[in-house]
Amino acid sequence: QVQLVESGGGLVQAGGSLRLSCAASGGTFSTYNMGWFRQAPGKEREFVAAISWNAIRIYYADSVKGRFTLSRDSAKRTVYLQMNSLKPEDTAVYYCAAVPGAPGSLRAVTLYDYWGQGTQVTVSS
Repeated sequence: QVQLVESGGGLVQAGGSLRLSCAASGGTFSTYNMGWFRQAPGKEREFVAAISWNAIRIYYADSVKGRFTLSRDSAKRTVYLQMNSLKPEDTAVYYCAAVPGAPGSLRAVTLYDYWGQGTQVTVSS
């Protein structure tokens, strides 16, 4: 069983930056593909970014490409989402997710087995 805990959310002005962290406990972190998703009020949960277990594959949603950077530190069992040039439309609850192995598209919400509780990101205009 894997437990995921997100942190780093908060309130920031447009153009600002935040770094989200997702700390994993349980399981073998080095074998897990990790993803970030977000959900705004009244909207479906959407893909933000994902990184494969070996960090060779990294994917971003078009809406965040060039602004967000995803990385992982296996020694700390943590993934980081650096978010720069934030926009009001980035406002959402951000969720970390994990799935072992290499089962398919890392962009799919339904792929992931484990989810964190989420952290709120609010970008003011």
